[in-house]
Amino acid sequence: MRGLNLDQLITFATVVEHGGFTEAASRLGLTQPAVSMQIRNLEERFGVRLVERVGKRALPTAAGRDLLPFIRRIRDEAEAASTAMGRHRAGQAGRVRIGTGATACIYRLPPILTALRAAHPGLEIIVVTGNTPDILDAVEAGALDLALVTLPAVRAGLSIEPVCSEELVCVGPRIGDGTREADGPAPDGIAPAALADGALILYERGGTMRAVIDGWFMAGGVQPRPSMELGNVEAIKNLVAAGLGRSILPSVTVQGPGDRDRFAVRPLAPPLVRKLGLVLRRDKVPDSGVRAMVRAIADMRYS
Repeated sequence: MRGLNLDQLITFATVVEHGGFTEAASRLGLTQPAVSMQIRNLEERFGVRLVERVGKRALPTAAGRDLLPFIRRIRDEAEAASTAMGRHRAGQAGRVRIGTGATACIYRLPPILTALRAAHPGLEIIVVTGNTPDILDAVEAGALDLALVTLPAVRAGLSIEPVCSEELVCVGPRIGDGTREADGPAPDGIAPAALADGALILYERGGTMRAVIDGWFMAGGVQPRPSMELGNVEAIKNLVAAGLGRSILPSVTVQGPGDRDRFAVRPLAPPLVRKLGLVLRRDKVPDSGVRAMVRAIADMRYS
């Protein structure tokens, strides 16, 4: 296949299909000498005659007739490849691999992915969840195209841009294990020392979210000693609702249907927020699918 020229193959097929060099030149937008040169070069490439003249017509030789079915298949595949690339160019096809934390996956990504799928129905979207350090490693290695992670996060080879902030709140049981929290959201904030003086159910260690929460406690002069540590926000919510302790969660996680009946929510004092950041490799050349995902995530800052 080395040195085989697709243009020469298509020119040969066009000459045969239209019976002459002049008509083929007109169809291809070439001069007749250019068509003759391409046929001659193709014949030299294979070492056989491919075209013979019969009167004013150009007909294929036996070798030329054997070559035609291959050219037609190649041309069909080339046209299919061009069509597929056109869908990628238009953002109608492709694949985007995004990494994020479990909480953002549950509460932030669904509306983004729904809108993106509606606008780009041919786009394949792969979501991977994990702790921020692991997700950053995957973006650096090229295993993920982009990520939405809890900040702070710093990597020399990555572009990390804040896109939104979420308030963190104290979440306790509305009724659980004989203990009753306030019937509605309490206006007064709860301090680190007061929150630490009781059973705590926190995110597992190793993630950036847990580091943010631990930093809030330490700034208040206390060391949190959770009775349970979990990586799944829904599991934490269920344990809190059962009256097994209180937790610190993003406020967005307790705003769903039925949450008001299950949880008592109080602000933290001082207030605590977590920031979510969009992560891309600095040297990445994003295709249309990745660009569409970046735009959708960037719009979070306005939502």
